[in-house]
Amino acid sequence: MTIAIIDYGSGNLRSAAKAFERATLEAQTAQTVRVTDRPDEVARADRVVLPGVGAFGDCRRGLGAVDGMIDALAEAVHGRGRPFLGICVGMQLMAREGREHGTHPGLDWVDGIVEPITPDDPALKIPHMGWNDLRVSATGHPVLEGIGTGQHAYFVHSYAMTMADPAQVLATVDYGGPVTAIVGRDTMVGTQFHPEKSQATGLRLITNFLRWAP
Repeated sequence: MTIAIIDYGSGNLRSAAKAFERATLEAQTAQTVRVTDRPDEVARADRVVLPGVGAFGDCRRGLGAVDGMIDALAEAVHGRGRPFLGICVGMQLMAREGREHGTHPGLDWVDGIVEPITPDDPALKIPHMGWNDLRVSATGHPVLEGIGTGQHAYFVHSYAMTMADPAQVLATVDYGGPVTAIVGRDTMVGTQFHPEKSQATGLRLITNFLRWAP
């Protein structure tokens, strides 16, 4: 079985790959982690991971610039129903659109819009950076098994997803108001935080993702 971590010029690929390799041992599954920019490998993969660091529009253009990659993603995730995990801007790309330095189309996989974080407390700095406590709403989701309200995750972002469908919000954090931390529907999950940097919580989430059989 193969886990494809997509290389499209955006994302902390080395640390993500190391985290997934460690999680395969935790999950006790015979899965091979492969960082790849080849659409054919993504289309055939058993699990797909889309990382992302930087501005929404740049990441969307970078993904589109890899010939055939968006079609390969659609084939794997929608055509074959393979589990998908989006990380940080990789999660944001699941949205309908992003409004960072203009308006840019997303993949339109979840009913959300990526907008600037606007804390109620003006003393709170942007970007939202560092550790924050999760508030888990979807306690029965397999990817969140053993992850509860109050556990820590590591964030670095200035934009967040505003969701039209509350059922697609699996967890939030408080940063001068609720900020979407995890989204999901069908075979897809996205985390605004970086699980590869979130120590025990992140390792547990990745391990759960590797065991998930939706």
